[in-house]
Amino acid sequence: MIRVAAVVWCGIVVGGSVAQGQQTPQAGQRPTPCELVPQPTTRLTVDTLPIPGGGQVAFVGGGVIIKCPARGMTLKGDSAERYPDHDQLIGHASYDEPRLHVDADYLNYFPNEDIVRGAGNVHATLPSGSKLDGPQAEYRRPNAKLNRPHRQMRAIARPTITIIEKDSAGKPVPPTIVIANQVFMDGDSLIYGGGQVEINRPDISATSDSAFIDQEHETMKLMRNPKLIGKKDRPFTLAGDLITLYSKNHKLQRVLSQAKAVATSDSLTLRSDTIDLRVVNDLLDHAYVWGKTSRARALSPSQDLIADSLDVWMPGQRVQLVRALPHAFAQGRPDTTRFKVERPDTTDWLVGDTIVATFDSLKTPRDTSRNPDIKQLIATGHASSLYHVAPSDSNEKRWGLNYVTARLITVDFSKQGNQQKVGTVTTVDSVFGVYIEPRSDSARTRAVGQKPAQTGSPTKPLPKPPAPVPSRKPPDSTPFLSPRRQ
Repeated sequence: MIRVAAVVWCGIVVGGSVAQGQQTPQAGQRPTPCELVPQPTTRLTVDTLPIPGGGQVAFVGGGVIIKCPARGMTLKGDSAERYPDHDQLIGHASYDEPRLHVDADYLNYFPNEDIVRGAGNVHATLPSGSKLDGPQAEYRRPNAKLNRPHRQMRAIARPTITIIEKDSAGKPVPPTIVIANQVFMDGDSLIYGGGQVEINRPDISATSDSAFIDQEHETMKLMRNPKLIGKKDRPFTLAGDLITLYSKNHKLQRVLSQAKAVATSDSLTLRSDTIDLRVVNDLLDHAYVWGKTSRARALSPSQDLIADSLDVWMPGQRVQLVRALPHAFAQGRPDTTRFKVERPDTTDWLVGDTIVATFDSLKTPRDTSRNPDIKQLIATGHASSLYHVAPSDSNEKRWGLNYVTARLITVDFSKQGNQQKVGTVTTVDSVFGVYIEPRSDSARTRAVGQKPAQTGSPTKPLPKPPAPVPSRKPPDSTPFLSPRRQ
């Protein structure tokens, strides 16, 4: 009975009858025959479809094994149904070939299209160990006649892909997990994800609306509202319209964010059209920032830098040096602890063709602060600055102003307690400046040689105090800058 069942199955394969000798498939028939391997419990029933043209369908139960030697594939299941155009395996179904293993509750094989479709608890495994798990998946076998040079896999309903890779020495590296509403895999290395994409690696996690991963060239693109989070000792985040990641030997080396880019670390925030980050040992090491529609900005707890482009040196993800050029502008809030009553309503600022900011990133072991203090600002080329200064009169409750222009301006900062303040301002070449210091009434009286007024006796009116600076803006030569926060 088992032998008869196998013969009947094979007869269906070649077109409804057992062929004598070599068979040539006709149009609409299976291009390559597959064989039912009978088992002791196998049961087979053959029926004719109630449709015009008929066609036979076979129902097999009690355990099914179908082998297709010419295609190097094997199908297994608790039961199966064979139709003229496809096979369906039901219950604990599996598909095997040298390059892929698939388990599912249901499997359908379409020989004319060379497609395998799985539904219900689909688990696909590649020889590398990479896996796809999801409710539905479709596997398209390589077929030159169908213009399909590589194997392809599509999955919907939010599958999970686990990418297993090895380093240059052949040692396994921690896996990359990709989750998306739909996934398309082309060949061994290309992965496309769409709809609420989530990517997790030991060093980073990312979200976006769509993603592209090229394992061979170790690149990854995140598109439409992407966000990247560094997860090592000192986390950082990166956002933009398009984020591209470049790795080497499965170690992240470069991250490029384009259009509305924002990078945030524990000591610095960068904003512009484009941000190019370089990574060493999973920590930010260097950043290049520039833009066409918006200027580059570096915002730190103590100083803000704005220019057409920024070059940020931050080894170990601790900012040490920032170069801003051209048309650079730096500003910071004055040290309000020096002013007893009034607080300045504007910022200290410095402008120049180029500004170089140096930060004190060499912390002592006891210093747990992650935010480096600014040490020095150097502005060159048409430089000007405005700083609030403490009055010389200790009884004065107002602040003074120091405005200067020069070819080179150097501002050194000093620290008092937990506060950074302007220590000295040094100017070189073409120096012009104005210093305004407030004076109390008693101080002005002593300055002009008058005695305090006596009760009941007329006095000469005192000189008016210097008029306040009408505008805190830089000179007209740099109208694009403002001393207020940009």
